[in-house]
This record gives sequence, structure tokens and C-alpha cells, in this order.
Amino acid sequence: MLNCQKSLFQLDPEVAYLNNAYRGPMLKTSEEAAISDLRKMRNPFSMVAEDFFTTVNSVKKLFSEMVGAKDHEIALIPSTSYGFACALSNWNHAKGKKAITVRDEFPSGYFSLKRWAEENGSELQIVDPNPDTESLGQGWNQRLLESIDKETGVVLISSVHWMNGVKFDLKAIGERCEEVGACFIVDGTQSVGALPMDVKEYKIDALICASYKWLLGPYSLAVSYFSDKFDEGKPLEESWMNRTNSHIFSELTNYQEEFLPGANRFNVGETSYFILLPMLEKSLEQLMVWKPEKIQEYAKSLRSQLISFQEERGLSLDLSEFSANHLFALPLPEGTDPKQVRSSLENEKVYVSVRGTSLRVSINVFNDQSDIERLKTALS
Repeated sequence: MLNCQKSLFQLDPEVAYLNNAYRGPMLKTSEEAAISDLRKMRNPFSMVAEDFFTTVNSVKKLFSEMVGAKDHEIALIPSTSYGFACALSNWNHAKGKKAITVRDEFPSGYFSLKRWAEENGSELQIVDPNPDTESLGQGWNQRLLESIDKETGVVLISSVHWMNGVKFDLKAIGERCEEVGACFIVDGTQSVGALPMDVKEYKIDALICASYKWLLGPYSLAVSYFSDKFDEGKPLEESWMNRTNSHIFSELTNYQEEFLPGANRFNVGETSYFILLPMLEKSLEQLMVWKPEKIQEYAKSLRSQLISFQEERGLSLDLSEFSANHLFALPLPEGTDPKQVRSSLENEKVYVSVRGTSLRVSINVFNDQSDIERLKTALS
């Protein structure tokens, strides 16, 4: 099992930061990479054409290995909403068929799917959890699977629900989507990096991930996977960097209609993301050393320390296979004001989020047993 990795971060030692799902802290190596790249800007004459592509290719390779894809199936984008737009604007042969998401999906995904439904004369179906099942995740997954039928055109969900940590059975859902011919789009922002992902096994058509949470990257940068269903798709913009002759600066006006292979056509303009991309490169390298399955195992070891604490107060803690270890809801006593609880915790320098009527706790490798003990003490 992994040991605590707090020494690799610049986190305030006086703080118990249990809020990675809000934003991941920066690695020391990422900070150094950003400063190094910033210094290069002092003398731009030292930059060569290849500098515009080297880190781009490195990040694509690292991310493709993390999610079980190939380099050319990866695109660099500025946000999840950009990625959803790329996928949905190119899924136009399912007019009139319903679009499916889950209750309280993150707004970027919800509004992207709502627009698609409106533009394609389709119903937007919101799948609610089943209140009659003991496990929130188990009942919700079952309802979602039952809702996907031959009248389904698109399913867009988060791999792990951002409010409560429910894990959706991507393999079962992907197989069902393939069976009925529906496009399967996954927002992996709250799981990729901390939970294993395999886009081929799960039959995902598009995977979109913001980098600033579990990928420990910067804001304003996201990474995406597009299956071969989108190989002939139309990008949102006409970036010069996505054409076959983009590496030869002296021949850029020898206009090439042909795109670079696969998902490269969906790269945002100015893909090089100087300063930001070297930060993500370093965090991806570190994540590949830690390995997502080991991060999940480590988070489980810390989360388990909250079981008896909750039971003593007559409160539940979902420990089913449909609940993530790195991100989960911590129910509060009935009548408690969660915002007031969060404020009290912050006075003790313990940081979590409020989502709905629960606290959202999110654990990563920079946390240790003392962080959990501080949370329990502050709540007590």
C-alpha cells in the first residue's frame, strides 16, 4: 500500500485538506515545471518549432496509458463543456431519440445535453435514485440501466457523482449503450487519476476530464478521449495546429485540408498551453507511478476510520461497491445546517465541501490518519 505522499506537495502543514474534489493541490514538481517554462518566455528566440508539440505529445501519451486508449485518440481542450460540445455537435444521427442523464448531474454536462435534446427534438430524461434500496448507488445504477432502450440516442453521466461519490457501473452502462446504438459520453473529472479507467472495456465513446481535480493539474485545461466514431467529426474551430503540415512552420500557407489522425482535430487552438501543460505532464507522470488502483486502496484505508464514528452517532456511511473511496458523502444529524458545520470545521483548519444536506469528503494521497482524526474531533 502507498504511504502518505504529503511531502511531495506544498500544502500548509497546519491544514487538514479533505477537499480534493473541489480542487487538487499542486505538486512541487508541477510548480517547478511552471516556473521553468515561464522563465523560457524571457527569451523566446531560444524556442524552436518542436517546442510547440513535444509536451503536447507527452501529455497525450501519458493520459492515453492511464485510460486504456491510443495517443491519437486524445485531444487537449480548455474545459469539459468544450469537450461535450465537440462530441454532441457531431452526434446528429439520433434525432428524436431521448437523451439520458442522472439527477443533479454537474451543470456543464446537464446544459450540454439539454441543448442537444432541444436541437434534435428529443426528450431529456433525468434518472432519479431509487429511495427504496438500501444502497443509493445500487438502486440508481439499476434504474439507469433500465432507462436505456432502443429509443435512447445519448447517455451523458459522470463516472463518479460529484455530490455524493456514487460510482456508476460504466461497463454495464457502456455495453447497454452499444447494444441499443446510443452514444456514451462520460465526465471523468471526479474519478480519472484516483480510480482505474478503461475506455475500451467500458465502451465509452467520449471521455472528458478537467485536469484540476484528481489529475492534479492546472485550471483551464482538460483532456479528452474520442472513439473512432468521431474520426470524421467537425471540430468547433479551425486550428492550424491540427493539420498535417503544422510542424513545418515555413509551409503553413501551403494549406492542408487533411487533419492529423483521430481525435487531434478536436484539439483547442494554441494547444501547446505553455506553462500549464508542463504542470499537467509532471502530475500525470507522478500519478502513473502511484497508480489509480493504489490511490483508491489508500483512500479506502483512511475512509474506513470513519465507519465506527458514524455508527456511534446513528448515521450511515455507504460502503457498497457503488461508492467511491476517494469521494463520498458524510451524512449529518437531521436538522443540522451543513454550511454552519463547514464554517466550524474551517475554523479548525479542516476543509471539506457541502453538497446537498451532507458534507462531501474527498481523500487523496497527501492525507493521513491525523487528517481523519482532526475531522472527527472537529465534528464531535
